[in-house]
Amino acid sequence: MALLLEFIVTLKNTVIDVLPILSIILGFQLLVIRKPIPHIKQVGFGFVYVLIGLSLFLLGLEKALFPLGKMMAEQLTAPEFIHSAEHVLTTIHWSDYKWVYLFAAAIGFSTTIAEPSLIAVAIKAEEVSGGAINANSLRISVAIGVAIGIALGSYRIVVGHPIHYYIIAGYIVVVVQTFYCPKLIVPLAYDSGGVTTSTVTVPLVAALGLGLASTIPGRSPLIDGFGLIAFASLFPIIAVMAYAQLTEIKAHQIEKKMEKRKRIKVNKRKLKQRQKDSIIESQKD
Repeated sequence: MALLLEFIVTLKNTVIDVLPILSIILGFQLLVIRKPIPHIKQVGFGFVYVLIGLSLFLLGLEKALFPLGKMMAEQLTAPEFIHSAEHVLTTIHWSDYKWVYLFAAAIGFSTTIAEPSLIAVAIKAEEVSGGAINANSLRISVAIGVAIGIALGSYRIVVGHPIHYYIIAGYIVVVVQTFYCPKLIVPLAYDSGGVTTSTVTVPLVAALGLGLASTIPGRSPLIDGFGLIAFASLFPIIAVMAYAQLTEIKAHQIEKKMEKRKRIKVNKRKLKQRQKDSIIESQKD
């Protein structure tokens, strides 16, 4: 009964959150464009499905995924886990937190793969590009970027480095990549960095950062605990453009190999033709 009441509350909040979007779309469709909505019944049923699906999704995250993620973050960053039998850390070395980095990378990768907004963007990108951009490859590239970013952000919290050094260096890499990356992928890469910081990723990553900063002496949960989301937004841009650049390099290598094979075939044909011509000339003589 309590679970049903929580679902009703979540559904009510979802309706309140989605209503402004619906009102804007309906307002422009009916008042500005002044055309009726096609397939109104299908649109209505789809809207109901969206509300129910979002509510169940959010309730499932709140009841299962978020508590587990928070518990894992607290346990992995606890001093007694980092240094066995020590409840207060006396010495800090970045290598002692190897399990935290591994967990950060794994949770970043898995939550990004499950991110609904990224799935939607990847599917649309594949449709618009006519299959030139593979949806699964795009999602995996973004997930790898988030995994590296969150692991590096966790390392930054452990060692206590200022966050702006990492972010400035990261965006310098992004700017350089933008000039050399295929123009087709640049806008998509920038969008991919934004869609990762959504419903699934943010709460778990924030819990990890706050848990890590609160258990390390000399770290402030406010100053050091936040900032992991910035890494989760930045590194997917680098990863997607790097994937596009590697794909382009590989395509050029394949083209060169094909051209080389063609040249070898042409040379063989010419050699055979010369041999035939020499045989014919010798026979004439």
